[in-house]
Amino acid sequence: MSSIFEVKNLKFKYKNNQENVLKGINFDIKEGEIFGFLGPSGAGKSTTQKVIIKILEDYQGQILYKQKDLKDYKQDFFEDIGVSFEMPIHFSKMTAIENINFFQNLYKKKADVEKLMKRVGLWEDKDKMVAEYSKGMKIRLNIVRALLNSPTMLFLDEPTNGLDPSNAKILKDLIREFKNSGGTVFITSHIMSDIDQLCDRVAFIVNGEIKEIDTPRNLKIRYGQRQVKVEYRDNNKLIEKSFSMENLGNNNEFMEILKAKDIETIHSGETTLEDIFIKVTGVTLDDEQ
Repeated sequence: MSSIFEVKNLKFKYKNNQENVLKGINFDIKEGEIFGFLGPSGAGKSTTQKVIIKILEDYQGQILYKQKDLKDYKQDFFEDIGVSFEMPIHFSKMTAIENINFFQNLYKKKADVEKLMKRVGLWEDKDKMVAEYSKGMKIRLNIVRALLNSPTMLFLDEPTNGLDPSNAKILKDLIREFKNSGGTVFITSHIMSDIDQLCDRVAFIVNGEIKEIDTPRNLKIRYGQRQVKVEYRDNNKLIEKSFSMENLGNNNEFMEILKAKDIETIHSGETTLEDIFIKVTGVTLDDEQ
């Protein structure tokens, strides 16, 4: 799988800062993958995204998009990408469809607006003023706006934050469909279950440096414990025992429990992305709220 983005020794410093916000980071985004970019507030996530979507341009290092230097792209780059920021930005005194038509007219390529708005459950409310929309409706409208130009590459910042489980599922399904149709996604989120469900690979950035890049599965194996915990009933008493996974099939006690006891649960020592986030960054997700 070829890389659609290659970021090489990327450094960035804001004018009023003495130190670099980004301290020589390296990563790539494979064509057709969903790539998660995680880290605590102030770690450099937003700065990285702003650099690779050409909002911030005074950087050091090199960024290649489709094997071409990002600095060599002009307006054609923006025709190729869709962006959904965390805070939805719309014209509140215009209807939803007026907003969408305005933004779609900025592009050469045009997606099927009716299909997109029906997909996220907004078509029946298309003629409502955006000021009357709930936060969740504005978030869904933001996703429609990001897809207006049938982009190749999609950048999503906290895409399901503020959505109920039903609407969050609609958006996650839409993201998967975008990927399955050949699209590539760069996503930041503090909702680790979304990252786990969606992402092919994730990177953790801490204090402007990349600390980990791998698949969620590999990270959970690396940071987890290779053991199995069994809960079973013995004389109506709940017993819990843990066993190493090494040569587990030859562990007589474990096999005897499986054969003779009333098993209630069996769990591996696999950790969660939330636990990994805390271990890698040193910050709890509660601190981020």
